[in-house]
Amino acid sequence: MSVDFLSLELSEAQFEKISRVVYRLCGINLRHGKEELVKARLTKRLRALKLGSFEEYMKYLERDRSGQELAIMIDTLTTNKTSFFRESQHFEYLRQRVLPGLTSDRIRFWSAGCSSGEEPFSLAIVLREALPEVDQRDVRILATDISEDMLETARAAVYEEEKLGDVPAQLLQKYFTRVSHKPVRKYRVKDEVRGLVRLAKLNLIESWPIRGPFDAIFCRNVMIYFDQPTRERLVQRFWELLRPGGHLFVGHSESLRASQHQFAYVQPAVYVR
Repeated sequence: MSVDFLSLELSEAQFEKISRVVYRLCGINLRHGKEELVKARLTKRLRALKLGSFEEYMKYLERDRSGQELAIMIDTLTTNKTSFFRESQHFEYLRQRVLPGLTSDRIRFWSAGCSSGEEPFSLAIVLREALPEVDQRDVRILATDISEDMLETARAAVYEEEKLGDVPAQLLQKYFTRVSHKPVRKYRVKDEVRGLVRLAKLNLIESWPIRGPFDAIFCRNVMIYFDQPTRERLVQRFWELLRPGGHLFVGHSESLRASQHQFAYVQPAVYVR
């Protein structure tokens, strides 16, 4: 019997249970207005598993002692949309205001919540364009995410042409290699860009095996999913890992105005220690 996936119902109790699990594991708050997102994304899992209801899916989760499906569910619900040079004002500020002041040979950036890699690779391109001597300096970009699927995409570093719409033509030619034409054009990020980026899995609410200090931390469009106490703890931890004068970049919908913090405001979504 075929299943009409469009008519599947996610009960309030099921939604609450999923929300509690996600919050406990990664600090993301799904409770306010995220019911349709949860339903839409998990419906795809039901279809893949050939399950006919969310009740069956909840039982499937409980039976899975390996934890594999739980990890897939977290991946499915925490993946965020991203793009190259998203919120371009940040990259312009970085080029004009941050990089000229980095006189040490050691430069460290962190892309926290890097998703499928577009943000750290954008940072690497900016560094290569702005610092001609980048290969003679100790430059590294740490890129972390909770989703193993997204990290695998970042490791492959292959993107469809439509994902590269915000990459200027001269940078596309300089830092990407076309690897296929059909059915769609795809491009791979060149090794000279990838070599500046270290990818690793990290849950932001757990312990961090990370040493500072960082010159800049990008955590954009991630904290919007956390509740206020979690955001404040996270911002404090970022403060502790930034060098004096280091910058924190957040998403434009993630003002720190309502949070307790020690950062100085610079411009929308940009803060300095």
